[in-house]
Amino acid sequence: MFEEWGLLGNLLVLIASLIILDRASDLTIDNAVKVSEISGLGKTTVGFILIALVTTLPELSVSIFAAIMGEGIDIAIGNVLGSNVVNICLILGTGILIASLKSSDRLKMVPLLAEEEVGTLYFGLFIASVVPLTLLYVGYAGRMIGVLLIGIFAFYIFRLAKMKRPKNECALGGERAKLKLYTFLAVLGAIVVVASANFIVDSAVYIAEYFGVPQVVLGATIIAFGTSLPEFANTVKSAFKGHLELALGNIVGSCFTNITLILGVALMGSTVIRDITPFTSPILFSLITNLLLWYFLSSGKVGWREALMLLFMYAVFLVASFGGYR
Repeated sequence: MFEEWGLLGNLLVLIASLIILDRASDLTIDNAVKVSEISGLGKTTVGFILIALVTTLPELSVSIFAAIMGEGIDIAIGNVLGSNVVNICLILGTGILIASLKSSDRLKMVPLLAEEEVGTLYFGLFIASVVPLTLLYVGYAGRMIGVLLIGIFAFYIFRLAKMKRPKNECALGGERAKLKLYTFLAVLGAIVVVASANFIVDSAVYIAEYFGVPQVVLGATIIAFGTSLPEFANTVKSAFKGHLELALGNIVGSCFTNITLILGVALMGSTVIRDITPFTSPILFSLITNLLLWYFLSSGKVGWREALMLLFMYAVFLVASFGGYR
């Protein structure tokens, strides 16, 4: 996008985009917390619905493009599965590590979450695990499965939107009148995060190519991480601000959205039944990471050990992926 700007121009774009990304993630998190406080929706639910929907736009754009063009469906499916591993292992692992280093005690996750929010996370992880495993067992996927996945997404988001905790109307005062403004600012901030992430990827790719970095390395590092950069920015910012439950909702919500809406859109554009067996490795890694997070949530506490375990799992995933490629 910025080829004509040269090396210096792309360096300036990269720096400016990183600054904007930081400010936009601040805007997103601060206003998402206000939406949670006013609407009666928990922070986890707000992250699951509001933030996750916007931060998965890069993955959604890949699927929509693949559906319209009728090509690149395999890339879209691989992107969905790979993004889920990145989200839980690398991004959430980093968020938990940051939050645990800020606190001397192990983080008590369950007391931070309402009972219905814990159920939301479990359901999101359940769908993100069962759908790929079922497809692997069946061995193929087509348009009808795509329609079913989109239906699951629509039904559950509608159900979540109606779950609210009672609030004291008098205590809220004039804040309730600002709910639409806070919602708009949270969505706007998330959109700016996504846009700045795209600029970061474009400029970083140009700089890497300028110095002769191979295309394979670019695809496996900058571009692959770039589609999950919005989740990374919001998770890190949430952890620093002490809102890890918002980050948790964002990550699990992104995984749920990836495996239902985004995979569903990709399959809707597939004119033939896709063979799922080539995706065995990312499906199994996705299942293992989901089960790990499920276990951590069940134990009720997380800390630096759990964070390092997730980060180690991501390293193993990279080694296995590159080994399979070779």
